[in-house]
Amino acid sequence: MKDDSSDLSLPPSRRQFLQLGAMVTAALKLDSYAFADTTHPSPGQSMIGVPFQATKDPRIGFIGVGGRGTGLLGWFLAQNAQVVAVCDVVPEHAEHAGQLVEKAGQKAPQLYTKGPHDYEQLTARNDLDLVVIATPWNWHTPMALSAMENGKHAACEVPLAYTLEDLWKLVDTSEKTRRHCIMLEECCYGYTETLVLNMVRRGMFGALINGEAAYLHDLREEMFSNKGEGLWRRAYHTQSDGNLYPTHGLGPVANYMSINRGDRFDYMVSMSSPPRGLAAYREAHTPQGDPKWKETYINGDMNVSLIKTASGLTITLKHDVSNPRPYDRINMISGVKGVFVDYPPRIYFDGQPGKEAWGSLDEYKKEYESPLWAEKGEMARTSGGHGGMDFIMIYRLLQCFREGLAPDMDVYDGAAWSAPGPLSKVSVAQGSAPVKFPDFTRGAWSKRSGCSIGM
Repeated sequence: MKDDSSDLSLPPSRRQFLQLGAMVTAALKLDSYAFADTTHPSPGQSMIGVPFQATKDPRIGFIGVGGRGTGLLGWFLAQNAQVVAVCDVVPEHAEHAGQLVEKAGQKAPQLYTKGPHDYEQLTARNDLDLVVIATPWNWHTPMALSAMENGKHAACEVPLAYTLEDLWKLVDTSEKTRRHCIMLEECCYGYTETLVLNMVRRGMFGALINGEAAYLHDLREEMFSNKGEGLWRRAYHTQSDGNLYPTHGLGPVANYMSINRGDRFDYMVSMSSPPRGLAAYREAHTPQGDPKWKETYINGDMNVSLIKTASGLTITLKHDVSNPRPYDRINMISGVKGVFVDYPPRIYFDGQPGKEAWGSLDEYKKEYESPLWAEKGEMARTSGGHGGMDFIMIYRLLQCFREGLAPDMDVYDGAAWSAPGPLSKVSVAQGSAPVKFPDFTRGAWSKRSGCSIGM
């Protein structure tokens, strides 16, 4: 079969799609054996609990200022973060970002727009403390590695990486360079998620038993767009079969269960339904002759994975972005005293009034509301960004930087929560066989406790 991924005569959208597809194919070849080594020699000391050097005005560079990156930029600027450099392969995106920085009363940032590797010039600057990465998934690892290797902390969009080899590279490089690599998982900072986390920590649910997490989101229109994520996200559905996007649902449940802080993911099994949704959407919405008709979708519409933790807890994890349905992350946690389920939020405790009827979360808000939301909630809600969780996430990251605290979520969290992506593909390919999670902490999870988010 001819490889036309480098054919510059193709339209940019088609060429990008093919180039990404080739990269995904090469990366997936590694996953069949990368997971097998659950131990890994450490190149340096652990980054657990390592604080930032207190920096009143951290200097920030942005790589990727499309839709998501521009949103992140706005929330940083709203909190007086100093933005000194911006990079994007689309010059107009970078120029617009530069205008936003100037409107916020800052000096115009240096722009880097000379091709896909111009980010290397940004990370090499000597006047940056943090690099924020909001690019297509295949660029997360090389950009974060470049940032850390050049002495900067990295804050990266989700997932942190989509192969286990790359996840280990990020962990190893963070330890070697003594720089943090943080995954920007905003769902951990939602009002409900932080409130329920406080309830869990204070024993309201008793000993935990089970959790459920998901990313169920109708992205068909977005994925078939000729701009934005439509230029690259569909490629993953043509190259692999598994859970392509695990962290939004899994992150909050992992926090409830103290993953990497007294417990850890041990192994998982995964299975997928037939891949039908994207082909059906193409049939209804894409004219014949469009290059999209040459694509074959192999990622099952609904992927269901079961995770077992070292202490015996269980998690059900789901992914479906290819069919019509209301948005849902499930966000369920149950223990011997009660259970919480989201979408809509509802709670049940043993012996509560109403017999087996669900109760409202409202009566618990005053006592268990996160201090982050108590302090900044009004501003967060007016800022936009998934109900304010993005604002709270950025506020907390900057607070840790400015006060010299360790970040809430470290490279080990980002790696553990991203790992179900490649592991699910291995399990599906092997007939839903169990696959072991790497221990990215190298045993340190058993000596650690607590979670600072929402406390």
